[in-house]
Amino acid sequence: MEENLKQQQADIIKIAMFGPESTGKTTLAIQLANHYKTAWVPEFARDYLQKKWDQKQQICTVDDMLPISYGQTTLENEKLLIANKYLFCDTNLMVTKVFSEVYYDYCDPLLNKAAQEHDYDLFFLTDIDVPWEKDDLRDRPQGRESVFTVFKKSLIRF
Repeated sequence: MEENLKQQQADIIKIAMFGPESTGKTTLAIQLANHYKTAWVPEFARDYLQKKWDQKQQICTVDDMLPISYGQTTLENEKLLIANKYLFCDTNLMVTKVFSEVYYDYCDPLLNKAAQEHDYDLFFLTDIDVPWEKDDLRDRPQGRESVFTVFKKSLIRF
């Protein structure tokens, strides 16, 4: 696997939030990290894509998937160094992989391999039972059930 996508090993319990957009992953990761007095890993794609939108009014493309994956891996590895027993991950490469497949019907082989090799002790599958909130980056309030099904099947397969 490419070195930039390598997940660091540690004796920290890693918990990944897993689910479609606007299902409470960030809120859950923050609340759990606060409760357990530890670190949480934000979603790299949010800042990356917001900057792309703010500067050029451009949206995510398939070419953004690898830079997002590199950034997410770097963030997770950095937070792992300061975590206290647990690390709560707002997202992970498997989420990026699923989004790439849903939006572009393609997943870069490097992302696919890294997503399958990254290891987590627990996954929280977040459901669509919270209201969808619009922002500059979210664009699919319709069809949430089918996207959730894709995430659920991917997690079971994984």
